[in-house]
Amino acid sequence: MLALLHTSQVHVPTFDRLRDEVAPSRTLYHIVAEHLLDEARRNGTASVAAQVTREVERAAEIGARALLCTCSTIGGLAEQAADQAGIPVLRVDRPMAAAAVATGARITVLAALTSTLVPTTQLIEEEAARAGRSVSVSARAIPGAWDLFEAGAVTGYLDLVVEALTEVTDADVIVLAQASMAPAAKQAAVSIPVVSSPRLGLRAAIAL
Repeated sequence: MLALLHTSQVHVPTFDRLRDEVAPSRTLYHIVAEHLLDEARRNGTASVAAQVTREVERAAEIGARALLCTCSTIGGLAEQAADQAGIPVLRVDRPMAAAAVATGARITVLAALTSTLVPTTQLIEEEAARAGRSVSVSARAIPGAWDLFEAGAVTGYLDLVVEALTEVTDADVIVLAQASMAPAAKQAAVSIPVVSSPRLGLRAAIAL
Protein backbone atom coordinates (compact mmCIF):
# COMPACT_ATOMS: atom_id res chain seq x y z
CA MET A 1 0.00 0.00 0.00
CA LEU A 2 1.21 3.49 -0.89
CA ALA A 3 0.07 6.35 1.35
CA LEU A 4 -0.37 9.85 -0.04
CA LEU A 5 -0.31 12.95 2.15
CA HIS A 6 -2.34 15.79 0.65
CA THR A 7 -3.18 19.30 1.80
CA SER A 8 -6.19 19.50 -0.52
CA GLN A 9 -9.03 17.05 -1.14
CA VAL A 10 -8.87 17.87 -4.85
CA HIS A 11 -5.77 15.70 -5.25
CA VAL A 12 -7.51 12.49 -4.23
CA PRO A 13 -9.39 11.83 -7.51
CA THR A 14 -6.42 13.11 -9.53
CA PHE A 15 -4.06 10.52 -8.09
CA ASP A 16 -6.68 7.79 -8.16
CA ARG A 17 -7.05 8.38 -11.91
CA LEU A 18 -3.29 8.33 -12.39
CA ARG A 19 -3.04 5.11 -10.37
CA ASP A 20 -5.63 3.53 -12.63
CA GLU A 21 -3.50 4.47 -15.64
CA VAL A 22 -0.01 3.58 -14.44
CA ALA A 23 -0.48 0.88 -11.78
CA PRO A 24 -4.10 -0.29 -11.43
CA SER A 25 -3.18 -3.10 -9.05
CA ARG A 26 -1.71 -0.74 -6.45
CA THR A 27 -3.65 0.31 -3.36
CA LEU A 28 -3.54 3.99 -2.39
CA TYR A 29 -4.35 5.31 1.07
CA HIS A 30 -5.13 9.03 1.09
CA ILE A 31 -4.45 11.29 4.07
CA VAL A 32 -5.90 14.79 3.64
CA ALA A 33 -4.61 17.39 6.13
CA GLU A 34 -5.54 20.80 4.78
CA HIS A 35 -4.64 22.52 8.05
CA LEU A 36 -0.95 21.76 7.52
CA LEU A 37 -0.68 24.07 4.51
CA ASP A 38 -2.81 26.75 6.16
CA GLU A 39 -0.58 26.80 9.23
CA ALA A 40 2.63 26.63 7.20
CA ARG A 41 1.54 29.67 5.20
CA ARG A 42 0.70 31.61 8.36
CA ASN A 43 3.61 30.67 10.59
CA GLY A 44 6.27 29.07 8.39
CA THR A 45 6.96 25.45 7.59
CA ALA A 46 8.84 24.83 10.85
CA SER A 47 5.57 25.30 12.73
CA VAL A 48 4.12 22.11 11.23
CA ALA A 49 7.20 19.89 11.31
CA ALA A 50 6.01 17.77 14.23
CA GLN A 51 2.54 17.38 12.74
CA VAL A 52 3.92 16.29 9.38
CA THR A 53 6.13 13.72 11.10
CA ARG A 54 3.10 12.38 12.94
CA GLU A 55 1.15 11.96 9.69
CA VAL A 56 4.03 10.02 8.14
CA GLU A 57 4.26 7.84 11.24
CA ARG A 58 0.52 7.22 11.09
CA ALA A 59 0.86 6.02 7.51
CA ALA A 60 3.54 3.56 8.58
CA GLU A 61 1.39 2.36 11.47
CA ILE A 62 -1.49 1.43 9.17
CA GLY A 63 0.80 -0.60 6.93
CA ALA A 64 1.95 1.77 4.18
CA ARG A 65 5.20 0.65 2.58
CA ALA A 66 5.99 4.17 1.32
CA LEU A 67 4.49 7.67 1.38
CA LEU A 68 4.17 10.32 -1.31
CA CYS A 69 3.65 13.91 -0.13
CA THR A 70 1.77 15.85 -2.80
CA CYS A 71 2.23 19.29 -1.21
CA SER A 72 5.31 21.16 -2.41
CA THR A 73 5.36 23.45 0.62
CA ILE A 74 5.68 20.68 3.23
CA GLY A 75 7.26 18.00 1.03
CA GLY A 76 10.72 18.54 2.46
CA LEU A 77 9.40 18.05 6.00
CA ALA A 78 7.74 14.80 4.97
CA GLU A 79 10.99 13.46 3.51
CA GLN A 80 12.81 14.35 6.73
CA ALA A 81 10.36 12.16 8.68
CA ALA A 82 11.26 9.00 6.74
CA ASP A 83 13.88 7.66 9.13
CA GLN A 84 11.73 8.20 12.19
CA ALA A 85 8.70 6.57 10.56
CA GLY A 86 10.70 3.73 9.08
CA ILE A 87 9.30 3.94 5.53
CA PRO A 88 10.55 5.63 2.34
CA VAL A 89 9.05 9.09 1.78
CA LEU A 90 9.10 11.06 -1.46
CA ARG A 91 7.97 14.60 -2.12
CA VAL A 92 5.95 14.64 -5.32
CA ASP A 93 8.03 17.35 -6.97
CA ARG A 94 11.45 15.70 -6.60
CA PRO A 95 11.19 13.58 -9.80
CA MET A 96 9.87 16.68 -11.59
CA ALA A 97 12.90 18.69 -10.43
CA ALA A 98 15.23 15.97 -11.66
CA ALA A 99 13.46 15.95 -15.02
CA ALA A 100 13.76 19.73 -15.30
CA VAL A 101 17.50 19.62 -14.57
CA ALA A 102 17.93 16.94 -17.22
CA THR A 103 16.04 19.04 -19.78
CA GLY A 104 17.92 22.33 -19.69
CA ALA A 105 20.02 24.83 -17.75
CA ARG A 106 17.59 27.77 -17.75
CA ILE A 107 14.67 26.78 -15.55
CA THR A 108 11.60 28.91 -14.84
CA VAL A 109 9.37 27.97 -11.91
CA LEU A 110 5.73 29.06 -11.94
CA ALA A 111 3.87 28.75 -8.64
CA ALA A 112 0.34 29.44 -7.50
CA LEU A 113 1.58 29.81 -3.92
CA THR A 114 4.42 32.08 -2.87
CA SER A 115 5.26 29.66 -0.04
CA THR A 116 6.37 27.15 -2.68
CA LEU A 117 8.88 29.38 -4.47
CA VAL A 118 11.82 28.87 -2.11
CA PRO A 119 11.30 25.12 -1.48
CA THR A 120 10.93 24.38 -5.19
CA THR A 121 13.95 26.47 -6.16
CA GLN A 122 16.06 24.80 -3.47
CA LEU A 123 14.90 21.37 -4.61
CA ILE A 124 15.88 22.06 -8.23
CA GLU A 125 19.29 23.30 -7.12
CA GLU A 126 19.69 20.18 -4.98
CA GLU A 127 18.86 17.91 -7.90
CA ALA A 128 21.21 19.89 -10.14
CA ALA A 129 24.04 19.37 -7.65
CA ARG A 130 23.20 15.69 -7.46
CA ALA A 131 23.39 15.44 -11.26
CA GLY A 132 26.54 17.56 -11.50
CA ARG A 133 24.81 20.17 -13.65
CA SER A 134 24.88 23.95 -13.54
CA VAL A 135 21.46 25.63 -13.73
CA SER A 136 19.93 29.06 -13.32
CA VAL A 137 16.49 29.16 -11.72
CA SER A 138 14.00 32.00 -11.89
CA ALA A 139 10.76 31.70 -9.97
CA ARG A 140 7.58 33.69 -9.74
CA ALA A 141 4.12 33.35 -8.30
CA ILE A 142 0.99 33.85 -10.40
CA PRO A 143 -1.05 36.66 -8.81
CA GLY A 144 -4.57 35.66 -7.83
CA ALA A 145 -4.22 32.03 -8.88
CA TRP A 146 -4.38 30.41 -5.45
CA ASP A 147 -7.37 32.53 -4.45
CA LEU A 148 -9.29 31.06 -7.38
CA PHE A 149 -8.15 27.53 -6.51
CA GLU A 150 -9.28 27.89 -2.90
CA ALA A 151 -12.62 29.25 -4.11
CA GLY A 152 -13.14 26.16 -6.27
CA ALA A 153 -12.85 28.15 -9.51
CA VAL A 154 -10.58 25.57 -11.11
CA THR A 155 -11.20 26.69 -14.70
CA GLY A 156 -10.23 30.27 -13.89
CA TYR A 157 -7.26 29.02 -11.92
CA LEU A 158 -5.94 26.98 -14.83
CA ASP A 159 -6.60 29.85 -17.22
CA LEU A 160 -4.22 32.02 -15.19
CA VAL A 161 -1.60 29.27 -15.23
CA VAL A 162 -1.94 28.91 -19.00
CA GLU A 163 -1.57 32.66 -19.41
CA ALA A 164 1.57 32.64 -17.28
CA LEU A 165 2.99 29.77 -19.32
CA THR A 166 2.57 31.68 -22.57
CA GLU A 167 4.47 34.65 -21.09
CA VAL A 168 7.66 32.66 -20.50
CA THR A 169 10.05 33.07 -23.43
CA ASP A 170 13.57 32.82 -22.00
CA ALA A 171 13.73 29.33 -20.48
CA ASP A 172 14.78 25.85 -21.54
CA VAL A 173 12.10 24.26 -19.37
CA ILE A 174 9.19 25.43 -17.24
CA VAL A 175 8.35 23.85 -13.89
CA LEU A 176 4.81 23.94 -12.50
CA ALA A 177 5.29 24.03 -8.74
CA GLN A 178 1.85 22.86 -7.61
CA ALA A 179 0.46 19.45 -8.53
CA SER A 180 -2.88 21.15 -9.18
CA MET A 181 -1.32 23.14 -12.04
CA ALA A 182 -0.58 20.06 -14.14
CA PRO A 183 -3.64 20.21 -16.47
CA ALA A 184 -2.47 23.61 -17.74
CA ALA A 185 0.54 21.97 -19.37
CA LYS A 186 -1.76 20.28 -21.89
CA GLN A 187 -3.88 23.38 -22.43
CA ALA A 188 -1.10 25.85 -23.16
CA ALA A 189 0.27 26.14 -26.70
CA VAL A 190 3.92 26.70 -25.83
CA SER A 191 7.09 25.45 -27.48
CA ILE A 192 9.12 25.33 -24.27
CA PRO A 193 8.95 21.95 -22.45
CA VAL A 194 6.74 22.00 -19.35
CA VAL A 195 7.13 19.56 -16.47
CA SER A 196 4.62 18.89 -13.71
CA SER A 197 4.71 16.61 -10.72
CA PRO A 198 1.72 14.23 -10.39
CA ARG A 199 2.52 11.49 -12.90
CA LEU A 200 6.30 11.58 -12.39
CA GLY A 201 5.89 11.61 -8.64
CA LEU A 202 3.41 8.75 -8.51
CA ARG A 203 5.54 6.56 -10.77
CA ALA A 204 8.60 7.16 -8.60
CA ALA A 205 6.69 6.50 -5.37
CA ILE A 206 5.26 3.25 -6.70
CA ALA A 207 8.77 2.18 -7.60
CA LEU A 208 9.73 2.58 -3.93
